[in-house]
Amino acid sequence: MIRWKHVLLAAIAAPLLALLVAWSGVIYIGATGGHWSITNWFLHYVMRQSIATYAIPVEEPEIIDPGLLVPAAGHFQQGCAFCHGAPGEQRSATVMKMLPQPPDLTTVLSTWSDEELFRIVRNGVRYSGMPAWPTQERDDEVWGLVAFLRQMNGMDAETYQTLTQQPASGNQAAGSVAFERALSACAACHNLDGSGRSSVIPILAGQSETYLLNSLHAYADGSRASGYMQTAATLVDRALYAELAAYFAAQTEPAPPPVDAPNDVLELGRRIAEQGLPDKEVPACLSCHGSTRKAAYPSLDGQHRDYLVRQLVLFAEEHRGGTPFNHLMIRPAKGLSEPEREAVAAYFASRRR
Repeated sequence: MIRWKHVLLAAIAAPLLALLVAWSGVIYIGATGGHWSITNWFLHYVMRQSIATYAIPVEEPEIIDPGLLVPAAGHFQQGCAFCHGAPGEQRSATVMKMLPQPPDLTTVLSTWSDEELFRIVRNGVRYSGMPAWPTQERDDEVWGLVAFLRQMNGMDAETYQTLTQQPASGNQAAGSVAFERALSACAACHNLDGSGRSSVIPILAGQSETYLLNSLHAYADGSRASGYMQTAATLVDRALYAELAAYFAAQTEPAPPPVDAPNDVLELGRRIAEQGLPDKEVPACLSCHGSTRKAAYPSLDGQHRDYLVRQLVLFAEEHRGGTPFNHLMIRPAKGLSEPEREAVAAYFASRRR
């Protein structure tokens, strides 16, 4: 007959035995043997159930800006392709010996919903080597990568290379091998002339060296939130930051493309830029971003409209920092309504520097 004393002794002995086994070091943790089939099934079952549960409250945006595909592809190439492979690229023998082995995404993407992929990309997976997104403040970037993953399934190598690589150009400045490699990585999203390869990627050409240098340090430090740029900045030697800032500052600003916005919207944007909205405590944008601006302030003239709108949203949400002056933008950004943000962005996008 089992008595309560036996149960108590077992309850005491079990953890002590477990500690003794752990202390002995006899448990094999090498990756050469793999898991038992039952262990492998159980671990993957727990992972899938956890992701499915935590994905329940996730709401997918109605529209994911297609401009996010280019930076998402660049991020995938820099941070994900080594483990998961990419169209036209093979994974190394080292990756194939990892335990658990990173999946070939083309074989598993269809088994996950968009909401589940969002959870995986944003939060990572413990004990698997799958990291969380570098910042938890940029869900828009995570959704951009989810959209890219959907398109990558079945993508050919040529299309992938077009998205992730900037074609060679005679504009590239001669420099050290390290600088040219860093510049090529920047150009994958920003173009060698700093014009930006999509509407959500900022135009760097003609910005001040001070602003560009401060931005690089802010991204590398994590004080300015962007999973794309935090990854890119930390892969570059900081000793090259000043040289990169000088290179892009010296590029000729591209002529702004025609802005598809009604005249009344552009007029509203002009009034806010020149006069502000005193009743909302929104100062005139040009008082800081005009021709007499400080070197640490960016020029907004001719900048991509979608990029400007997103930055105003990030300021309003207090998710854009990284410089001694970012706090100056929080109240004005909060004071602008969505139509007013769109109007200001459209107006500045239509201006020449």
